[in-house]
Amino acid sequence: MTTRTRRRTLAGMNEIHHWIDGKIVESTSGRTAPVYNPALGEQTGSVALASVDEVDAAVAAATAAAPGWRSTSLSKRAEILFRMRELVDANRKEIATLLTSEHGKVLSDALGEVARGLENIEFACGVPHLLKGGFSEQAATGVDVYSIRQPLGVVAGITPFNFPAMVPMWMFANALACGNTFVLKPSEKDPSVALLLAELLAQAGLPAGCFNVVNGDKVAVDRLLEHPEIKAVSFVGSTPIAKYIYETGTANGKRVQALGGAKNHMLVLADADLDMAADAAIGAAYGSAGERCMAISVVLAADAVADELVAKIAERIPSVKVGAGNEPDSEMGPLITAEHRDKVAGFIDGAPGEGATIVVDGRPEQPTDGYFINPTLLDNVRPGMACYDQEIFGPVLSVMRVHGYEDGVATINANQWANGTAIFTRDGGAARQFQFDIEVGMVGINVPIPVPVSYYSFGGWKASLFGDTHMYGPEGINFYTRGKVVTSRWPDPAKSTIDLGFPETR
Repeated sequence: MTTRTRRRTLAGMNEIHHWIDGKIVESTSGRTAPVYNPALGEQTGSVALASVDEVDAAVAAATAAAPGWRSTSLSKRAEILFRMRELVDANRKEIATLLTSEHGKVLSDALGEVARGLENIEFACGVPHLLKGGFSEQAATGVDVYSIRQPLGVVAGITPFNFPAMVPMWMFANALACGNTFVLKPSEKDPSVALLLAELLAQAGLPAGCFNVVNGDKVAVDRLLEHPEIKAVSFVGSTPIAKYIYETGTANGKRVQALGGAKNHMLVLADADLDMAADAAIGAAYGSAGERCMAISVVLAADAVADELVAKIAERIPSVKVGAGNEPDSEMGPLITAEHRDKVAGFIDGAPGEGATIVVDGRPEQPTDGYFINPTLLDNVRPGMACYDQEIFGPVLSVMRVHGYEDGVATINANQWANGTAIFTRDGGAARQFQFDIEVGMVGINVPIPVPVSYYSFGGWKASLFGDTHMYGPEGINFYTRGKVVTSRWPDPAKSTIDLGFPETR
């Protein structure tokens, strides 16, 4: 397909605007932000930053479209989502290529992101079944009681840079399926994929105004959080911003699910297959340059096997091919910005002074044009060090030595974050006890990145989640709807009497 969502200027820069009421709307705010190709370190475009009036225009379009979309039959909604599923599938290479050009992740990883997002559209296609309510005949004499779930109205999604295709699909697929209209505020660092998804939804037959995209910064975010027509807000990002989104949104009377940061641990017991554990650690720590909220950033190695495991991880690192995302043999791309690259390098710089050992140093020896840091391995890390206590969000894997199962579990449970975790062991009893003992929202048993399939729900505990509802799956359906219970009686008018007592069922 040929996208119309970006306009190239005479200087060769892409101008990225908004999608409101079924079409591209050029911004009049006069504010823009640069968009870069991280592999080259070059600006490739500029994205408009919405004004309050432009956010209001998007919400107004969604508000106007809401009654018609709510009254659309479940079968028709499912039909449109099935078409969207086919369009995303047919255009997955274009989506992934566009994603790579702005985010930097390698094309194979981008294709995987699109595939996992597509699963959420497939789940939402089952909305006629997902919204079935309950019915109790003859709850009292001549009285039936039934439950239904109805849409909230206009809802908003605020999404991060690290998954510009998948996370929006986590949100809008279920929201639209349930009969809501949607306003998306994507990351200003890689905004073009959101506009391409908007165009595909329009091609699928979604009525104008049901899905809108406003590009922007804190001005747009704050307006969405305070706008009286926005009934619910979904967010994925860092913990400080998630906390702000949750507190501000709920203070304005909105339903909010806000997913925050992580420090995901992988516990490797002495009986584990160390080659399998080392392979898993490489993929989970360095995939997408570590810019995943489910990346493994700490390996907890049992003392008896720690030296051997560190050696196995270190010997695998040189085989990771680092390069531009559009190069066929690249396995890991750059970080998103120069500022973030420098921040990640700062954690490596400071590690030896706090007592950690740099086993493999990924800092480039010479300056590069792109925002690259190679895979880095730190050993002898412990709580209290910056590289342990803070979310690095880069290709830096820390190894902490633990005495065994109890020490490992205590370390994980003491951490402020609780997004994902994993255990590697051959002991089924230890694995089962781990999933029982561990205070983390998503658990892998010999699986390093336990992102749930679309028919379960995604979310952590503690400082990794603000609100009580996880993302997508069954909890996503509940988040985007509200329950109603109807008590019905059709009596014979000739038998009607006045009764001032409290209703009874017997």
